[in-house]
Amino acid sequence: MSQMGHRSSDQPAKKTIREPLLETPTPKGGLRTIPFIIANEAFENVASYGLLPNMVVYLTQEYRLENVVAANVLFLWSAATNFLPIVGAVLADSYFGRYPMIGFGSIVSLLGMILLWLTTVLPQARPPSCDEFNKDTCGSATTAQLLLLYSSFGLMSIGAGGIRSSALAFGADQLEAGASSKTSGNLLQKFFSWYYASVMTAVMVAMTCIVYIQDIAGWKIGFGVPVVLMFISTFSFFLASPFYFKLKVESSLLTRFFQVVVAAFKNRSIKLSSLRPDESYHIGKGSMLQVPSEKLRFLNKACIIRETDQLHLTDGKALDPWSLCTVDQVEELKSLINIIPLWSTGIMMAVACNQNSFIVLLVASMERHITPNFEIPAGSFTIFMVVSLLAFVAFYNCVFLRLASAIIGKPVYLSLKQRMGSGLALSIFATSALAAVESVRRKVATEEGLLDGTGVVKMSAMWLLLYYVLIGFAEGFNAIGQNQFYYSELPKTMSSVAATLFGVSMAVANLVASLIISIVQLATEREGMESWVGNNINKGHYDYYFGVITCFSALNFVYFIACSKAYGPCKNEGGDGASSRVLEEETGASS
Repeated sequence: MSQMGHRSSDQPAKKTIREPLLETPTPKGGLRTIPFIIANEAFENVASYGLLPNMVVYLTQEYRLENVVAANVLFLWSAATNFLPIVGAVLADSYFGRYPMIGFGSIVSLLGMILLWLTTVLPQARPPSCDEFNKDTCGSATTAQLLLLYSSFGLMSIGAGGIRSSALAFGADQLEAGASSKTSGNLLQKFFSWYYASVMTAVMVAMTCIVYIQDIAGWKIGFGVPVVLMFISTFSFFLASPFYFKLKVESSLLTRFFQVVVAAFKNRSIKLSSLRPDESYHIGKGSMLQVPSEKLRFLNKACIIRETDQLHLTDGKALDPWSLCTVDQVEELKSLINIIPLWSTGIMMAVACNQNSFIVLLVASMERHITPNFEIPAGSFTIFMVVSLLAFVAFYNCVFLRLASAIIGKPVYLSLKQRMGSGLALSIFATSALAAVESVRRKVATEEGLLDGTGVVKMSAMWLLLYYVLIGFAEGFNAIGQNQFYYSELPKTMSSVAATLFGVSMAVANLVASLIISIVQLATEREGMESWVGNNINKGHYDYYFGVITCFSALNFVYFIACSKAYGPCKNEGGDGASSRVLEEETGASS
C-alpha cells in the first residue's frame, strides 16, 4: 500500500515536469538571429565590393587584357551578379527555401574567392612576368588560365545570387516569427534601416580599406583578406542555424503570372463588353479588389467566371487555376507590365554610374596625393560617390524638406516621378563634367609629351569629384525614387519583386554598357589610329566616349518624360500621395 501510494504521488510530479517541456518548445527566430544575418550580408558585401574597384588593374597588368576586354569582362561579371539574385529569389520561393539558398550562396561565394586568390598565389595560374627590357616577350593568358579566372567570377556571382536574393526576406521572417503583430511592424522598419546601413557601410569599407590593402600589400594579401571575410560571413550564418525560423515554400509569384497569361489565352473568345462586372469576375477571399482595371483589358478574361468553371465549395478557389484566376492575380501582372517603361529609363542612369572601370585608369594617371606621403588609391575614388549619396539623403530628408515646408507654410515634397526625372537630368550634367575633365586631362598629357600612355599627368584627380558628387546626387534622386516607386505602385504581395527590380536594371545596364563600348571600339578603331577606348588613354578619346554616354542620357531623359505622361498619376496621387506617405515616414523616422 505504501509503495502504491508512493507511486501515485510520484506520477503527478512527473507529469508536471514533462508537460511544460512538450507544450513550450524553444522558440525560433526573433531578434537574436538578426546579427548573424546582417553579419553574413555585410561581410559578403565587403569581400565582393572590395574586389571590384582594382580588378581592371589586375586584369590589364597581370593577365595583360586590353582595356576594352577587361571592361567588358567586368561589365558581364557585374551583370551576372545583379541578375542572379532574381533567379535565386524564384528558386528560394518556389523550391528550396531561403535558408538553404543563403547557405548555398555563402559556400559558393567562398569557393569563388578562394579560386581568385589562388590566381595570385600559383604562378602557373597567370601569364609569366614580362622582361623589363623587352616588352615583346610578354605572353598572353592561356585558355586554362582564363578559365580558372572566369570560373572564380562565375562562382562569386552565383553565390551573390543566393545570398542577396534571400537575406532581407529571411531576416524579416525571423522578426515576424518571433514578435507579436503589434511590435513586428516597428521591428521590421528598424531591421530594414540597419540592413541598408550595413550594406552602405560595407561598400565604404570595401572601397577604402580593402582597396588600400591591395595597393600597399599587393594582390596576394589584397585578395586574401576578402577570403577571410567571406569565411567569417559563412561561419556567422551557420552558427545560428538552430535558432532560425525556416518558412515553408509556397507557390511562386512567377507561376501566378503564367496562370494569368494561360487563362486569358484560353478565354480569348469571350467578349468583355457583354459582361456584368458585379457578377462575372472571380474575387479572392478577403480581397479588396472587386473589379479589374481598364488598362490591358485583354488580361481581364483570365478572371472571368464561365458556366463550365467550378469553384471549391469550402474556400471558393478555382478547381483549375490555369483556367480561372482571381482579380488580384490579374492586377499583379498588370501592375508589373505598367511600370516596365518607367523601369527601363533607369537602365541608362545605371550606365552613367557604372563607368568606374575606365575612370580608375584615368585617375591612376593623375595626381592623387593628399599629403606628400599619402595618396588616395585610384580604386577608392568611388567612395566619393557613396559619400555624396549619403550626404544627399541626409540633407534632402532632414534639411531641405523641413526648411521648404517652413518657408511655404505647408508640407513640401517632390513626387516620385519628379525625383526620378531629377536624377536623370543630373546624370546628364555628371557625364558632361566627366567628358570635360577628361578632355583637359588628355590635353595636358599631350603638352607634357606623355603620348606613350605612361607617367602621371600634372593635374589633380580631385577634378573628377565634379562627376562623383553629381552622380551621387543623381543616384540619391533616381535610385531611391525608383525603389519607392516600385514599392508604392506594386501590390503588397509583390514586395519581393519590387525589391529586386532595381537590381535587374543594374544587370541590364551592365550589358548595355558592354554593348556601347564594343560598338564604339568597332566604329573608331581604324588602321593606324587609336580607338577612342584604346589601351593608350592619352592617344585615345575617352572624352568622346563619355560624350556618347551623355547623348544617350539626354535621349533617355526625353524618353522618361514620354513614359511618365503615358503612365499617368501614381496611386493616391493628389500631389503624389503615394510618395508623400513614404516621405512622411522617412521624415518621422529621422526626427
